[in-house]
Amino acid sequence: MEERFDRLAKMLQKVNPGLSCQESREWVEGLWEDFESTRAKAGREYEGQNVTEKMVTQLINSYGHKLHEYFSSNPKFQRFIKKDGPIN
Repeated sequence: MEERFDRLAKMLQKVNPGLSCQESREWVEGLWEDFESTRAKAGREYEGQNVTEKMVTQLINSYGHKLHEYFSSNPKFQRFIKKDGPIN
């Protein structure tokens, strides 16, 4: 699992170099957790880490370059917003 997170964090940092290694890792873990918990709440059957990794990869490829612009009132993602504004 650590290997997956590290690989995804490096992928995210490649498309959004404004994120630190730690921030990239936290985004990956947050996206992973959010995807799995949303599916569980919807009553979907767990399909495994490969499905989740594929979805997180798609999110990184589609939105990774502008995650620093993301704002959410969701407390899960508030930790990604720096006190002086979004991550640059």
